[in-house]
Order: sequence, then structure tokens, then C-alpha cells
Amino acid sequence: MGEEKYEVPDGAAVFPLIPVELGIHPLLLSTLHAMVFLAGSSDEILNEAAANEALDYMAAYLDRLSMAESRRIREDIQCLLSYGREQGWSTEMLHSLKALLDESGVAADGQI
Repeated sequence: MGEEKYEVPDGAAVFPLIPVELGIHPLLLSTLHAMVFLAGSSDEILNEAAANEALDYMAAYLDRLSMAESRRIREDIQCLLSYGREQGWSTEMLHSLKALLDESGVAADGQI
């Protein structure tokens, strides 16, 4: 993908770009970007009922993870939360990310 820049409208929730060096699974990152957009964007950007339905399906798919996959995801989440703290992400953003994952059945152990 190119480095194209798009003008993001007000009210669209956008997750920051995460560096490859962190080693976080790319499918987790793509899922997080979609979840943040669906859960955090305003009603002017998207339809709440449709967004909630999509989030419910995403959570159902995450429930299908094996024990080993779940363990990997939890480790990646801990890495991501640590990275967020190092980057100065707001406490609200960190709590929202953890809550979104917890509500989706992907528990992130530990403190924000």
C-alpha cells in the first residue's frame, strides 16, 4: 500500500499506525483498526446499529481462537498497551482499547 494521505472527517475514530518492529500480529492490528472505527466513530460517520452488528460478529469470530492463539493475542495486547503508554496515549484511549478488547472476549490482563 502506498503512503497516500486522506482527509479524515471529524467524528471518525482512527487508531494510530503501529510499527512493524513491535511484532504484533497483522491480523490483530487490522481487526483493532476496524473495531476502533466502528466503536468510536460518531453517528454522522456511520450507522450505530450496523456498526454494533459488525462488532458483534467480530467478537464472535474472536471467540473461535484456539488457546494458543488467544495467548498470542493477549501477549500482543500487552505489548500494544505498553507501547501506547510509552507513546503518551491518553489514559482514556488505553482504557477504551482495553475495554473494547475485553467486551470482545479478548481479555487484556494487567493494568493500564
